[in-house]
Amino acid sequence: MHIGLVGGIGVAASVVYYQRLAAAMEAKGAKLRMTLSHGDIHTLIKNNLADIRTPQARIFADQIAELKGAGAEVAALTSLGAHYCFDELVAISALPLVSAVTPLDRYFVENGIRRVGLLGTRVVMRTRLYGQLEQTEAVALDAEIETLGQSYQDVAVAGTCKPAQREMFLDAGRRMVEEQGAEAIVLAGTDLNLAFDGQDPGYPVIDSLDVHVALLARIAAGEVDPADI
Repeated sequence: MHIGLVGGIGVAASVVYYQRLAAAMEAKGAKLRMTLSHGDIHTLIKNNLADIRTPQARIFADQIAELKGAGAEVAALTSLGAHYCFDELVAISALPLVSAVTPLDRYFVENGIRRVGLLGTRVVMRTRLYGQLEQTEAVALDAEIETLGQSYQDVAVAGTCKPAQREMFLDAGRRMVEEQGAEAIVLAGTDLNLAFDGQDPGYPVIDSLDVHVALLARIAAGEVDPADI
């Protein structure tokens, strides 16, 4: 199945989606058919912070229409932060959407994880991932959401992570494990691989991007129908 990715939000996350999806398909011995549409991260950030949903959903819908024109059969957003307007987008999307949030709860349950710590955008942390974790408890460093959220935003826009930013994220994860009982830290921001890849923080880390990519690869290989998700 031809996968359409709404990307550019930010660029680094889009590149990692492409790389990991290509690797997953190669491991399956299957051919990847994928098209990427480039979006505007600055508009997304502005709309996300102001909780402007429908206009942002229309922007994504235009990109998805272009993806459909290029042959895509399903679409996915390459940003968990962008999922704040997911419901509004579903209503107007020209293609079926594969959520990056929905598979997470199932993944945690299957791996025996009952409490997770979240790192990502302000909205992701504040809403405990949009309130969609039904079987898993989520925690965050509430007093530091603004600081962590701004740092994550800076990393996403720049496409790079400075040592001080990396240390901030690693330390935040450690404190959620030690002080709040998180059994794993979830990278609920698709650019956080820039901070955590190649690191050994001393606690379990789950990259939400990997969970999403694994599902997209199964769909792309024809192993699962997106209508059944």
